[in-house]
Amino acid sequence: MARDIDWLVIGGGSGGIASARRAAQHGASTVLVDPGPLGGTCVNRGCVPKKVMWHAAQLAEMLADARGYGFAVDSGGLDWAALVRKRRDFITRLNGIYDSNLSAHGVHWRQGHARFVDPQTVEVGGERLRAKRILIATGSRPSWPDIPGAEHGVDSDGFFDWEAQPDHVTVVGGGYIAVELAGVLRGLGSQVTLLVRGERLLRGFDHDLAAMLEETMRKDGIGLRLGTTVEAVEREGDTRVLRLGDGSQHRCDALLWATGRQPEVEGLGLDAAGLDLEQGRICVDEQQRTQQPHIYALGDVTGGIALTPVAIATGRRLADCLFADQPQPTIDPTLVPTVVFAHPPIGTVGLSEEAAIELYGEAQLRCYRSRFNALYFGVLEHKVPSLVKLICVGDEERVVGLHTMGVGSDELLQGFAVAMQCGATKADFDRTVAIHPTAAEELVTLR
Repeated sequence: MARDIDWLVIGGGSGGIASARRAAQHGASTVLVDPGPLGGTCVNRGCVPKKVMWHAAQLAEMLADARGYGFAVDSGGLDWAALVRKRRDFITRLNGIYDSNLSAHGVHWRQGHARFVDPQTVEVGGERLRAKRILIATGSRPSWPDIPGAEHGVDSDGFFDWEAQPDHVTVVGGGYIAVELAGVLRGLGSQVTLLVRGERLLRGFDHDLAAMLEETMRKDGIGLRLGTTVEAVEREGDTRVLRLGDGSQHRCDALLWATGRQPEVEGLGLDAAGLDLEQGRICVDEQQRTQQPHIYALGDVTGGIALTPVAIATGRRLADCLFADQPQPTIDPTLVPTVVFAHPPIGTVGLSEEAAIELYGEAQLRCYRSRFNALYFGVLEHKVPSLVKLICVGDEERVVGLHTMGVGSDELLQGFAVAMQCGATKADFDRTVAIHPTAAEELVTLR
């Protein structure tokens, strides 16, 4: 394979595959390099298998609620091994679909690890590939704490390798991965402790969402400890013993690190490509170009918004620009919708109240909130509260932030994100006829 490659894509995750397929559709000779299995973190160790586990936890909660609706239900307990087997079978089918789709669009997949030999040449398994343009889309990997005994825990990748359900799990971290996996494990019946270094959950999300999530997790029986650091870990048989920053000890059966992610650049040979890193990430401009005008990068490896749909949209737009001479619109980071699959889920798009105050000033803002119990809980003894919140700016009250937490928040968000993309105002929401009885109607009836 010589100089006739138009588009050489390093990384078979969501962004890399999307860009490779789109380029090939435009007639570009395209090669994708990835060690496999195809699909990257999202398909193999992230969004998709996580959502399967979240659905399982959701079903467990609904089984517990069924008696409140008059059903004589005995779940019989969870067969963890069966759930893991079905999840893995599903992911394997997805890997095959990705492979078939690449072939169908004329993308050549070279299975292996890529390493730059020079700015236009990549070596894969002893074979050298030269290309006119190169895309780096290698994603990210979990970060580990630099403390003695950290190896006695696992990261989010290791969570999906568990063959048996642990009785008592300690999750360390306060971001969305930590709260999602803590919620899944608690919903499936494990005793869960969540250790958070900071004084709140979900840094960067709206404070009302973080506060209600903390309340809900505690109510669900998760042992939440804020302002807590882990200094060292030891192992005593099957037990992990954590030495905490306050001098105390904490014991558990399994330890899961959810302390962030970092760009996956190891082994790429970026020096040979003439590329420098900044804080571990590959720097790009608004058109995804690196220091080398023919080398591009996108997705988690650039330290941008770490969301699959953002990587897909960026990859497709880049291919459209390079190989179909189409405009390359940028993504407004303030209008990217995000869901945290907590229990219940969180949906958010736009600015948090804190960010809006910083950008516009408190005098320009008006916030509307409603806290309520969804109808689902009307006949149940236990209640899980819901929250909706609008943040509006200026005399026209343009909606710049929309935040929800509660049953159905994950599904209702997409349509409201479209409205915000179109510049919707509070008056537009007010003129919209509500769908009753739903949680979504609360967003168009706020006063």
